[in-house]
Amino acid sequence: MNYDQALAYIHAVHWQGHKPGLERIRILLDALGRPEQQLSFVHVAGTNGKGSTAAMLDSCLRAAGYKVGLFTSPYINRFNERIQVDGVPIPDQDLVRLVEQVQPAAAAMADVPTEFEIITALGMLYFAQQHCDIVVLEVGLGGALDSTNIIPPPACAVITALGMDHVKELGPTLADIAAAKAGIIKPGSPVVSYGGAPEADKVIADTARAQGAPLTVVDFNRLHLRSVTLDGLVFDFDGLEGLTLPLLASYQPKNAAVAITALRVLRSRGWNISDQAIRQGLAQVRWPGRFELLRRDPPFLLDGSHNAHGMRATVASLREQFPGQTFVFLVSIMADKDSDEMLRLLLPLAKSFVTVTAPSPRAIPAPDLAAQITALGGIAEPADSIPAAVARADALAGGGPVAALGTLYFSGDVRRALTFLEEK
Repeated sequence: MNYDQALAYIHAVHWQGHKPGLERIRILLDALGRPEQQLSFVHVAGTNGKGSTAAMLDSCLRAAGYKVGLFTSPYINRFNERIQVDGVPIPDQDLVRLVEQVQPAAAAMADVPTEFEIITALGMLYFAQQHCDIVVLEVGLGGALDSTNIIPPPACAVITALGMDHVKELGPTLADIAAAKAGIIKPGSPVVSYGGAPEADKVIADTARAQGAPLTVVDFNRLHLRSVTLDGLVFDFDGLEGLTLPLLASYQPKNAAVAITALRVLRSRGWNISDQAIRQGLAQVRWPGRFELLRRDPPFLLDGSHNAHGMRATVASLREQFPGQTFVFLVSIMADKDSDEMLRLLLPLAKSFVTVTAPSPRAIPAPDLAAQITALGGIAEPADSIPAAVARADALAGGGPVAALGTLYFSGDVRRALTFLEEK
């Protein structure tokens, strides 16, 4: 088997049509020797911010001297980014070797595992074989029935900001979504919650109480944002002053506050994490595709905000970083998202839109998305490819800012297209 064949195998099975639950991943990991039982975890669920929070936790734990596994989704440039150890994506040869190990175990199952279950198994095997001290594990979808929830009680569970997303699978109410996310809370295992949504907070608090899990809700009253510039953010939180963060979105200090709170919970339970490690880890964190400035002059911004909750935060950051300016928005949105609400949030800041179809079967076709924008009162035109869309958005901006938004699925292609355009 070569790398391309390994990826083809991983992507051959999709989750649609499979009954949700942990039975398949349990059977698969049993056959592989239960690698997850050899590991410690920080388990991260939430609607928005869970990837950024996971990246911060990973960076700070590495700064503290630990060998850290990081499991996230989706990827930006290459699949291997989803499974990392100490900031390095899994090498191709290791991925191929592990697929060859997983494939016969999966083939022996009466109910074949889903794509995400196979990826989860690959991650658990790799982290165990690499003897990671701790794994920062991002939930794929929901929590209770997500395949990552097969792990033993984690060193800490983290629930980031909650909002109305994946309503079809988890909804229809915020309380239902919170119940799914709260499924990662395990007996006696501490949990840190972003809080701020009473309907959801009650569900999380009730679940924590029932599980005997100590709950810490992040105290944002202790967060003070000092400066927001295109060079980064400076903020204070809970006795730590002048923290720097290279992530540019004005909402990122809140995610950092969640990460710091979780790291201090870990410290209270014996993990050796100094304030200096937290400071260093935050200053060094990298998380591509999240309010990322691909080009400074003229500005070209890439952000993976993929639902109304996330787009609202992105718009606030655009106003803060680029006061009084309008944008050419390069957009692609998945059909299962609240695209009308996302677009309405962007319209007041829009000079015009260029639409494109991201490489996903769920993406709204570019002509349909352009028609939707026009119907809402915006100016929009479709492009037939991502390179064409990047070039057209850049031309329409005429030296003004461009922001590529709506999904992470086109992030790698947008980055490559802009690089090619700059080199021409």
